[in-house]
Amino acid sequence: QDAIDRKEKRSETFKTAVHGLETGTPALKTEELGRRAPQWVRDNLVTMCMRCKEPFNAIMRRRHHCRACGYVVCARCSDYKAELQYDGNRLNRVCQECYIFLTGRVVLEDREGKHKGILEKEAAEVSGRSLLCSSLQLLDKNGKGGTRGWFVIPQDDPLVLYIYAAPQDVRAHTSIPLLGYQVRDLSQGDSRHLFQLAQSRQVYTFVADTEELKRRWMRAMARSAAGITHLEEGEDADS
Repeated sequence: QDAIDRKEKRSETFKTAVHGLETGTPALKTEELGRRAPQWVRDNLVTMCMRCKEPFNAIMRRRHHCRACGYVVCARCSDYKAELQYDGNRLNRVCQECYIFLTGRVVLEDREGKHKGILEKEAAEVSGRSLLCSSLQLLDKNGKGGTRGWFVIPQDDPLVLYIYAAPQDVRAHTSIPLLGYQVRDLSQGDSRHLFQLAQSRQVYTFVADTEELKRRWMRAMARSAAGITHLEEGEDADS
């Protein structure tokens, strides 16, 4: 199953992400829940439940869609039924949050008041307010393999690089504080667009899809590494 999961991640296409976040799933307004059919978030855009943030797998945690908001959720988080006006007031499978809103009932597992940790920032949310976001590959230490994911420097946290497995995940799997790092250009004969973040013995090597995207990331990371947290009037985020 691990091999299948890795194959699925590698097969995901992020090429259009260079030109902006490709969601195609506008969220419903709160007052529209249950009254209008949602556009479902595509399965291949998430690797974890969009409610409890637990990773999906084929056996214990399968993907389901909330019929009210369209989120991809696990079986535990979608184990609720509510009447939906757009479906003739028939009972449909919904997530816990939509169940509470639509029925007014309180459930014991409600986690609404739980404080979000540093990694619990939704990829789509921070990407919409980011200095730079796109798909990149982070190579392992021997440079022969690596992890492809969705990388974001948020406007409200400009000194940190957040790394998501997919562009609509609701939780980052890791983050890198950028302050104090050096940004290095790597020229390679194999046409890969490589660059590095280096500080003391800690080195991260990235691969961008294009040379232009590489230059944009190098500029953005250099600004963050230098502690620049704001933009001058009329200045682009990655200029």
